[in-house]
Amino acid sequence: MQDPLEDTEWNDILRSKGILPPKPKEAEITEDQVQLMLDDAIQRRIDLPECNRKKVEDMNLNELDELEDSEDEEILEHYRKQRIAEMKAFAEKAKFGAVEEISGQDYVNEVNNAGEGIWVVLHLYANGVPLCALIHHHMQQLAARFPQTKFLRSIATTCIPNFPEKNLPSIFVYYEGQLKKQLIGPIELRGEKLTLQEFEYMLGQAGAINTEIQEDPRPTIRDKMFADLQNQSVDFY
Repeated sequence: MQDPLEDTEWNDILRSKGILPPKPKEAEITEDQVQLMLDDAIQRRIDLPECNRKKVEDMNLNELDELEDSEDEEILEHYRKQRIAEMKAFAEKAKFGAVEEISGQDYVNEVNNAGEGIWVVLHLYANGVPLCALIHHHMQQLAARFPQTKFLRSIATTCIPNFPEKNLPSIFVYYEGQLKKQLIGPIELRGEKLTLQEFEYMLGQAGAINTEIQEDPRPTIRDKMFADLQNQSVDFY
């Protein structure tokens, strides 16, 4: 006797006539189940300790390519395409990468009309001010690391006539053309001992960059006093 569940043209005709019951529907697989199946397949193929295994969504393109012979190739291809799309989206936004010099005439176009979703860090400076030179050095490094943020600098008096030199350097942080944070003068910018990590933290707190530094790296007064005591030589004779 022919199997009524067998997928044949004759059985399809009998089903259309109501002689055989419809084929049972396959159970739907949820996204969570797919992820578990994929993780299980990857763990069987990667000879690593349990604690060192990565989930597929955390893998880079090279790691995904190493698994292309997996029985779950379609799912891996889905994640590969997703990762490529993420990289393209980042590349589209990562269009800066350097500190650009602007004049007062460029201000409206480069700052106020920077565009949707764009953070701008503007450094007003004057030549011959040591802290301005230090800020510029830090900004060059951060601009290369955070190319999605527009880093600009301008001689202060070209943007704001008669801008007081005592207020230099000054940092202005904008988002979509709106001022979000300002750091005016050497006191707010912590003087000539300002480290790159401190400056990165300050811009991160303003929202201008997505930094991993979440705690202020500036040494506390207690830390400084302890360091001074360690550096002192005590003569007991």
